[in-house]
Amino acid sequence: MNHSSPRGPFTIAAPQLFDGTVMRGPALVRVSGGLIEDVSFEDAVPLGIPALPPDTILAPGFIDIQVNGGGGVLLNDDPTEACLRRIVEAHRRTGTTGCLPTLITDRTDVVERLAAVAPGSLQIPGVLGFHLEGPALNKARKGIHLESEIRVPNARDLAAMKSISDCGRSIVTLAPECVPPSLIDDLLGAGLRLSAGHSDATQAQIEQAADRGVTGVTHLFNAMSQLTAREPGVVGAALDDERLFAGIICDGLHVDPLSLRVAIRCKGPDRLMLITDAMPPVGTDLRHFLLQGRRITLQGARLTGSDGTLAGAHLTMMQAVRNAVALLGVGIADVLTMASRTPATFLGLESQLGTIAPGYRADLVAFSSKFEVIETWVAGRPSR
Repeated sequence: MNHSSPRGPFTIAAPQLFDGTVMRGPALVRVSGGLIEDVSFEDAVPLGIPALPPDTILAPGFIDIQVNGGGGVLLNDDPTEACLRRIVEAHRRTGTTGCLPTLITDRTDVVERLAAVAPGSLQIPGVLGFHLEGPALNKARKGIHLESEIRVPNARDLAAMKSISDCGRSIVTLAPECVPPSLIDDLLGAGLRLSAGHSDATQAQIEQAADRGVTGVTHLFNAMSQLTAREPGVVGAALDDERLFAGIICDGLHVDPLSLRVAIRCKGPDRLMLITDAMPPVGTDLRHFLLQGRRITLQGARLTGSDGTLAGAHLTMMQAVRNAVALLGVGIADVLTMASRTPATFLGLESQLGTIAPGYRADLVAFSSKFEVIETWVAGRPSR
């Protein structure tokens, strides 16, 4: 997160400001050295300070903890700095100023390749860490993941996974019921955050995992045991346990709007996080791509394999924000919290990101009432 910042201070004049908690404005946000130096509230914009358009909201930049690809590339295909830059750039155009590029279940050598470039990749503006989704998943809930690569990590796997633990705020998605408790302790001890996902666990197994330190649930409702009359499953545990943060794909396809509304009522905006689970077509005109040798097709906004299995999402964070406003039945302030402050808190970055206040990093997004991005700043640097 040691991204370079511009030398000279500057001021952003915003007609509306979401500071991470409430909507306020008009506001003047002074940025210096990549940090927010001061926030003041004045009706008149001082001479010499360019003002954002009248219908603009200035908010903390969006943080997406699950990004598989974008800009025509997939991290699994090419775990290099060049690939990471294309993914980050594609998503920054839609308001994401911080993300965790995500590697889905794959061979050990693919994880090792990412581990080799991960330290240097943290210098890419917008990379906050990495997300390893697998390989310790439940084959009964594999989704689009390759069953042949799902496994309990061996010593070589663990070495590669642990080497990523020093790279920002990285997380691992696993099925707690499929690994020994000692492995959970080992990964947590290495500094990784753990999220339950692609899991057929019982409510009791999720509670036991949370007792050990698992703090997240990956794409709530999708690829996990559901809430039933006599077994609450992963979904029931996630909705009930206040210790657990949950990511959710708000594209209107992965999760029914009614289920979305149940989730926000149970978890609240301080524990529910908007994610994209984005794939290569984001930011391009691609209609097809290969995922580990399988053809994935984009029809409308739905990405599927040949058997109809959903394969990630064709979604940006700005689209997720717009959808959440329309579908969740909550106000824009709660939705923006789910897009910025809550994921920052999940990652342990709540004292640096997700809030517009003195001392916080100047990761910001300005967007119109039509949810069109006007500008983003990462550590005070504009995108153009």
